[in-house]
Amino acid sequence: MELVLLILVPLAFAILIALRPAQESKFHAVIGTLLAAGIGVNALGRFDWGSPASMQLAAAWDWLPAIGLRLSVGVDSVSMMLIALTLLLGPICVFCSFTAIQRQERTYYSWLLVLQAAMTGVFASRDIVMFYTCFEFTLVPMYVLISLFGSTNRKAAATKFFLYTFTGSVITLAGLIYIAWFNATQLESVGIETAGRWTFDIGALELAAQAMPANVQGWLLLAMMCGFAIKIPLFPVHTWLPLAHTEAPTAGSVVLAGVLLKLGTYGMFRFVLPFLPAAVVEHAPLIATLSIIGILYGGLICWVQTDVKKLVAYSSVAHLGFCILGLASLNTIGITGSILYMINHGLSTGALFLLIGMVYERYHTRSMKELGGLAAKMPVWATFMIFFTMASVGLPGLNGFISEFMCLLGAFQAGDAWGALPGGTGGDLGFWYALVAGLGMIIAAMYLLYMVGRVVWGPLVLPPGHDDHGHGDHSHGPLPTDLCEREIFVLLPLAILCLVLGLFPGPVIKALEPPVNNIVETIEAAGRRPASPGGAHAMATSERETAVADATAAGGDK
Repeated sequence: MELVLLILVPLAFAILIALRPAQESKFHAVIGTLLAAGIGVNALGRFDWGSPASMQLAAAWDWLPAIGLRLSVGVDSVSMMLIALTLLLGPICVFCSFTAIQRQERTYYSWLLVLQAAMTGVFASRDIVMFYTCFEFTLVPMYVLISLFGSTNRKAAATKFFLYTFTGSVITLAGLIYIAWFNATQLESVGIETAGRWTFDIGALELAAQAMPANVQGWLLLAMMCGFAIKIPLFPVHTWLPLAHTEAPTAGSVVLAGVLLKLGTYGMFRFVLPFLPAAVVEHAPLIATLSIIGILYGGLICWVQTDVKKLVAYSSVAHLGFCILGLASLNTIGITGSILYMINHGLSTGALFLLIGMVYERYHTRSMKELGGLAAKMPVWATFMIFFTMASVGLPGLNGFISEFMCLLGAFQAGDAWGALPGGTGGDLGFWYALVAGLGMIIAAMYLLYMVGRVVWGPLVLPPGHDDHGHGDHSHGPLPTDLCEREIFVLLPLAILCLVLGLFPGPVIKALEPPVNNIVETIEAAGRRPASPGGAHAMATSERETAVADATAAGGDK
């Protein structure tokens, strides 16, 4: 029941906020997010990390059994970690909004909690109807947050974000429905229990999709990537992201970078790789090439930015390129590094958006031409800024390093010459892919360190209208020159996790190995034998069949 509560509790408090007086909104938002976090801690404690590949904490309820519709939830180690990240950022986003949001507070906090519930539902879903409902519903609260509480160009940013992601998601839905139709009407029973009847269970449809011919898998790969690649976003469908990031309120940018972009990479991990292994093996070089273009393009665009928030926004295009490169390597090291990158990018980049928002509240500008030398006035802020910048650069000892290193190593080992190495699959990437992507790390170091040099160090530069203490005309009253206790409290958990995951990534990597190995085995089987209607059962591992049976049996635990 924990997973259901993690979805229902934020929804319940969102309704409560909408019904109660506006001055109580902050209090109820804090209680709602902290209560969800407490339930999440209990779920983390109950999760059996000794067998993290299996779907745990499962529950299912029949909805429309005649057509196979049921609501089912369950998590493995990958989805459990992403839910934990979502629950961590929930109260952080509420606390960081205390002084930033001074109008329509009921609207703001209620939609923020609805967004948290929808994102949690994506990671907890074991049914494609529930998955898609939560996946698509994240658009509504984020649209409201950007369009009502964003900067000057917020309407255009919100509209572009909605149209891009909605259009792609509809095409992805068509692909998922086709797989369900194929399972119900075209799949001959070859030992797959659900063949010949309607079901929307993710585990069952995974086996059905693997049974499709390779050319059909190719078209389905295109359909799924339309939704997931836009959500990531992958070059060249990335153009909505910098505008949305720049115009969103601080909490919106934190959620966008920390969790919402990961819905696309999670979708690739959960659906694209295990559902369409034959197509993925064939098209992995193309996906990797697009990710590398995004790494270099995003880095070069960052190099010429003068708006600090836009610079960090474009950096997400580059960083998520490494994440996709790891997935496209199709080996254990690369995919594990990609999942780590999902978590680590959410921590470090989310923290950078928090720091930029804190400066914007004080000086009402994000331009590097109007801000400089802030270490002289804000030493605590400057310390956090340098720390999280180093994490984003990939400094050894901090969380970003191990993620980027594993993604690059996975691409390097995905060549035929290196397939015999541990974690290698003998794929179609290799040395040149890793080398060119590695240049992106150098470019990232240059633009991020340049940003720190301009904003943190050097002579003090303040925008017009601010005195030498850094105070200006604030509608919510003057903030202290440096960070207050609330702001330090918001940043400290992220800093601690960046340090812990940088120094001790071993337990997380070990927990990710079983689900990643299951996917790699499926991909290797597809590489040895092209998918065909008669070959699905041969490619499916006994562990996968057991997982499907467990998911089906969970329907009785109501």
